[in-house]
Amino acid sequence: MAKVRILWADDEIDLLKPHIIFLEEKGYDVDAVNSGDEAIDLLTEHTYDIVFLDEQMPGLSGIETLEKMKITNPNLPIVMITKSEEETIMEDAIGSNIADYLIKPVKPSQILLSLKRNLDNRKLSEEKATMSYQQQFRQISMRMMDRMEYNDWADIYKELVAFEIKLERSDDEGIIEVLNMQKKEANSNFVKFYQKHYKDWLTGQAKEKPVLSHTLIKEKVIPILDTKKKVFLLLIDNLRFDQWKAIQPIIEQYFRVRNESIYYSILPTTTQYARNSLFAGLMPNEIKKRFPNYWKEEDEDGSKNQFEEELLLQQLKMNGRNVKVSYNKVLNLNAGKKLFENISNLTDNDLNVIVYNFVDMLSHARTEMEIIRELADDEPAYRSLMVSWFEHSSLFDIIKYLSGQDIELIITTDHGSIKVSDPVKILGDRNVNSNLRYKFGKSLAYDEKEVFEMKYPEEYYLPKVNVSTRFVFTRNDEFFAYPNNYNYYAKYYRNTFQHGGLSMEEILIPFVTLSPK
Repeated sequence: MAKVRILWADDEIDLLKPHIIFLEEKGYDVDAVNSGDEAIDLLTEHTYDIVFLDEQMPGLSGIETLEKMKITNPNLPIVMITKSEEETIMEDAIGSNIADYLIKPVKPSQILLSLKRNLDNRKLSEEKATMSYQQQFRQISMRMMDRMEYNDWADIYKELVAFEIKLERSDDEGIIEVLNMQKKEANSNFVKFYQKHYKDWLTGQAKEKPVLSHTLIKEKVIPILDTKKKVFLLLIDNLRFDQWKAIQPIIEQYFRVRNESIYYSILPTTTQYARNSLFAGLMPNEIKKRFPNYWKEEDEDGSKNQFEEELLLQQLKMNGRNVKVSYNKVLNLNAGKKLFENISNLTDNDLNVIVYNFVDMLSHARTEMEIIRELADDEPAYRSLMVSWFEHSSLFDIIKYLSGQDIELIITTDHGSIKVSDPVKILGDRNVNSNLRYKFGKSLAYDEKEVFEMKYPEEYYLPKVNVSTRFVFTRNDEFFAYPNNYNYYAKYYRNTFQHGGLSMEEILIPFVTLSPK
């Protein structure tokens, strides 16, 4: 392995000879110079792993040298060393993206610690994450064997997501494989739990039940409205919990997370069912019966979610809340820009709902477009693509603006998605819906052991098109495929992100409340 190469610039470099000898004895290569100009010249001739830079040098100052170095080497770690503790100097250095900041006189141990922090940090973090997961693996497995309640499954999923994110850059393929296997086992057990309890949650037979799509507004949002705070509810369609965790550090530059929880999506985990129920405060069949003009069947033309605002207003009315509400849906870049331009006009409303569809579009685009498949080849890449969009989106612009207002911010979603891998055969007529994670119709043929079956949809508050309509759902990472051209479609849809079925990724979704810093 090549030695770490250090460039050290200080006009009193001769006085630092003991430090340089110390580092060389530790196995580091050190090039020492007396000025910023010399340092910049050496940087054009050689490659360095890190730079130590004196802030107070005659000629080209440390700050000026730092700025020049960052133009040609933006990712090079630079450690600023100074005698001064003036706040303005620190701000200038930090604003120029320094890696570390040390006050003279520095000790050899401080230099060594800075090197470890900046050069070995990733390796040490990966080793710590691997060791932590190894220690928790057995405990997680044992917990899944106990009697689990809905909140226990939320905690397990949070833990697995945390380890997944910590280990995503690890080179240890073995530990990642173990994590994926445990996550798959957790999903299988969660599916059994959900199937066993879901109907009781809906019918009121269960003593305790999670917050579900149709109870979210009443149980989570209305109590915040009752505090008389102005509320902005950002619903990012198809936002998984791991994707929320990926954008959380960006948002926390402007907001403090007051509460982070997980709620349960209803089935099917699609926009038409889960999001309509969220805004209506009713299950799909109840919407159809009570507000027939606001419900569209899947085989009808047009958007299936065009009455969300009306359903929300009806729910608030049913709960006796007479508040000033705005509703905006962002389906493209121009709509997002236009909303941002007018965001100041919304701050006097009691409740502002903003629906963003990008993540759902990304999921569909990854299925249909080869280039998106290449960019989001696996889970970490899929998260990264979402983060990249978010950082440059009008949604982030809106969040930054709202951080300067006296409001409460809510970030949530209607359902998640899962990367599918295993096809399940099903037969149906031409009227069967196209979703890969659930099917409904009157003439379906399938293996009952391979699906979650609802022979009587009305028992699950789902609408029936005719007397013999039934719903069936794929579980874990499976997807439906027809026997005709089975191998072609199995290959085409394998490793795509889908939703509508039953898995932790689709069901266990974030509800986060935040306050401006």
